[in-house]
Amino acid sequence: MGETTPTYDKLAQRWIAALDQELPAAVELRKELHANPRVSGEEQDTTDAVASAMELDFKSLATTGGISRIGPQTGPSIALRGELDALPVEEATGVGWASSNTAMHACGHDVHLAALVAVVRAAKRLELPYGLVPFLQPREETYPSGALDIKDSGAFATYGVAHAIGAHVHPDVPLGAVASGEGFINAAAGEFIITVDGQGGHGAYPHKANDVAVCVAHVVSGLSEIVRRTSNPMVPALISVGSVQVGSSAANVLAGKGTIKTTVRTSSSAAAQEIATAVQGFVEHTAQAYGCTGDLEYLPGEPALINDEHLAANFAAVQGTLGLETGEPMRSLGADDFSFYGELVPSLMCFVGVGNGATPSLHDAQFLPPDSAVGYTAKALIAGYLAAARALDVK
Repeated sequence: MGETTPTYDKLAQRWIAALDQELPAAVELRKELHANPRVSGEEQDTTDAVASAMELDFKSLATTGGISRIGPQTGPSIALRGELDALPVEEATGVGWASSNTAMHACGHDVHLAALVAVVRAAKRLELPYGLVPFLQPREETYPSGALDIKDSGAFATYGVAHAIGAHVHPDVPLGAVASGEGFINAAAGEFIITVDGQGGHGAYPHKANDVAVCVAHVVSGLSEIVRRTSNPMVPALISVGSVQVGSSAANVLAGKGTIKTTVRTSSSAAAQEIATAVQGFVEHTAQAYGCTGDLEYLPGEPALINDEHLAANFAAVQGTLGLETGEPMRSLGADDFSFYGELVPSLMCFVGVGNGATPSLHDAQFLPPDSAVGYTAKALIAGYLAAARALDVK
């Protein structure tokens, strides 16, 4: 299953030739999208711009997104994702086409969208073996997840989607390489909101109050120990504390309430639930020791992202024919709601290298992939389509 065929080799050659003609305009589109970012839930302008560039009619999807289909209009299809939303980040790149507002495409979604446009426009000149479904997903960067809404909408069934392909730029992969692989790719993720309540008071009379601040400090310091005692050390699990809020700005006021917000990242949703149960007990008993009450709210997020083994093998076989170097498999405790699609159909996520040894990280105010990233991402999406087509051939 991992070998290429002459038929698909020829299709790949024709697709790349057509792609080369589309890339200059796609690079300019990327700059337009970058200069006019829209944050999660406000992406309609971006959807309209991408649909116009593709010269396709899109049906509304998850409120501000869209979906369409080219190629054969019956039978199975292969879905290619483009994420729409930017981040609430003040850009610091200094380029002439920097963001014109207070948001920024600091996660490469502008590159992904421009690449998808180039792929689709090039594909419209070809005879495809299976339908190609470009879909534009809102709210990748925040909850409620746009991918979850799409999963629950029935759109994949309506459009006959048999496989889903995603590509994401990444600074930890060298420029020109694409990293993929079978199995676990990204973590199942969620959030913990921990609250501690007690009696506030005056700093001079601590015996008449509960020391909520110290209780919160002990909870924070003990979370990593809970992970160590709860999780198999051979299975990844992580709690990261992102926010601690206790009291006001006054030094002589003992707080009556504290809130801790964390993320939890594991290899499965079941493992996250086990950690949540353990943390709940730890919070309650620690709070009780200080005369307080404690509670935990667990907000499940994305499931683990699992790459289909057959798609991964086919992708590895075809990417070299498209001029893409093979990077080391990229696995992390990051999360991507692309994982929801894997609960519907076999799916594949790949990571397109934009790293040069000094590239800022994703979500950094200076993150700015080079123009060439549009072409590399487009080729990765084509490789994903061809890998999925090969998988459909043998069903």
